[in-house]
Amino acid sequence: MRLVKETRGIVGAEDLACMRPAALLVNTSRAGLIAPGALVEALRAGRPGRAALDVYEEEPLHDTDHPLLKLDNVVCTPHIGYVTRDEYEIQFSDIFDQILAYAAGKPINVVNPEVFELRSGRAPR
Repeated sequence: MRLVKETRGIVGAEDLACMRPAALLVNTSRAGLIAPGALVEALRAGRPGRAALDVYEEEPLHDTDHPLLKLDNVVCTPHIGYVTRDEYEIQFSDIFDQILAYAAGKPINVVNPEVFELRSGRAPR
């Protein structure tokens, strides 16, 4: 879900309170979708019972005293916590190759090539 004015804080304390104590909330998308402070209070109250996060209200998360880092029922990682060094290098090398190909007028790995045909005035195939 995109984080826009209408979706900011769309998940509130009341929503979180409806979760079961055994529930695990996973947020690897947008911290701003959850109302400020609501998740910490909900986790302290035990609904949901646990959380796994790699996005935070304030990023980067440098404050070692941040409440989320102090809760035993929360796993916090950096937003790219799952990426190995080798994978990181492969991803950025691949992205750089795509940018160079696009700049040369020969885009690669295009999911919707018809967009280029529409921009050139040709009908899509």
